[in-house]
Amino acid sequence: MAVRMSRKIWIIVAIVVVAVGATVGITLSDSPTSPDGPPDSAFSIITWNETSLSTREGTPVVLNFWSISCPYCVQQLPNLESVALQSQGELEVIAVNTRDSASRIRTFFGDYEPTMTIAVDTNGQAFRSYCLAYDNAGGYIPFTLFIDSEGTVQDKRIGAFATETQLWDTLNDVLGITAPETS
Repeated sequence: MAVRMSRKIWIIVAIVVVAVGATVGITLSDSPTSPDGPPDSAFSIITWNETSLSTREGTPVVLNFWSISCPYCVQQLPNLESVALQSQGELEVIAVNTRDSASRIRTFFGDYEPTMTIAVDTNGQAFRSYCLAYDNAGGYIPFTLFIDSEGTVQDKRIGAFATETQLWDTLNDVLGITAPETS
């Protein structure tokens, strides 16, 4: 009896695995990823109408996915903003909110106008595409991609940068961009 029950369980598990595998395969095949770079997703921008990564070609991009409800994300925002301020156009920092409305994000920033681009992924589709394409199946945030001037993702990080120095060190290691000299 135990052997039969065990076989039935294994058959059910096998069917579930095949069904999940087929579903994931269909989802991945529909993903707008290219072998050379990240998906060219359009994001609604708080300060502009819309942007896509293809419009940023020629400039390295730090693409960060975050949410107001994520304390690590909020803790990391000043580091991203500082890098955006100090880089003086050498790279672009785009912080894409994955969960909050544009009005809630505007309220969060108040009167402060960030140097980095603040975007909203209104339906979560872009975030899901990036997660599938860059090994973040759990959809964890903060999730940061480092994209070179050719539009190729060179590195990713799941989790926050605890310090601005950590972020600059990664930029130097991955994209060859160094922190400006301080006097």
